[in-house]
Amino acid sequence: MTISADSWLTPSNRRHFRVKSKGRNVCWEADVNEAQKQQQGDVATGWSAPPFPATSAEYITVLAHYHRAEMGRMAGWRDRIDRTTNWAITGVAAMLSLSLSTPTSHHGVLLFAMVLVQLLLLIEARRYRFFDVYRGRVRRLEKHYFAQILAPLPNPDSGWARLLGQDLRRPQFMISIRAAMSRRLRRNYLWMFLILLLAWVLKISTPKLQDGEVAPDGAHSLQEIVANAAFGPIPGWTILLLVVAFYCWLAYAALLIGDPDEKEHGEVHV
Repeated sequence: MTISADSWLTPSNRRHFRVKSKGRNVCWEADVNEAQKQQQGDVATGWSAPPFPATSAEYITVLAHYHRAEMGRMAGWRDRIDRTTNWAITGVAAMLSLSLSTPTSHHGVLLFAMVLVQLLLLIEARRYRFFDVYRGRVRRLEKHYFAQILAPLPNPDSGWARLLGQDLRRPQFMISIRAAMSRRLRRNYLWMFLILLLAWVLKISTPKLQDGEVAPDGAHSLQEIVANAAFGPIPGWTILLLVVAFYCWLAYAALLIGDPDEKEHGEVHV
């Protein structure tokens, strides 16, 4: 039984054979046609770009949803700031308990607590910068839009929407890391550093706490205090100078750095 060469070429097989015989060009043209059809279908169904508000009601709805979203971001970063503060307070309490509860404990525990609190201050300053960005957007909406609805002013600022749009296109921090550290230091961390300093001075100036003696009297001379301040191979004078320099820098950062925009958002601020 003989089978002709064309007997197996059914209409579907003939089409497949013709496509395969034309090679890769046909496959590429088919892919291009498919992509063009998909694009035409997307345009026809309205998926080419999101529509813009066409009426005042739609515009108000967009602003309401946007305000809610920025409030959520602001609250999230505020929660992160509070967590860092709680970590710092917990760390200070733990280090004080460990250092002052045992007469033979070393004063280096309090020095380590100072370094730890400074690290948490840097972390919180970074988080505060992000919080300040979203708080600025929320306050801009509340000040120039919602407040104008509730209590209209005769000459409102008409450029707030443009500034908000520029901030959304290219977000930028509103304060520097130094200003953020200064704010958080004045709010919370300055008191933690002062408590650690008092505890450290008490530790190195009281022989009972330093050496476990029964006598309640303190150090009798400056040389004795310096000797108690020694930290391993580092002499006491070096430790004293480092601590004094560190707290002078803290005082400068907290009190002498100008921050004219601190009350930009009113008396109710973080």
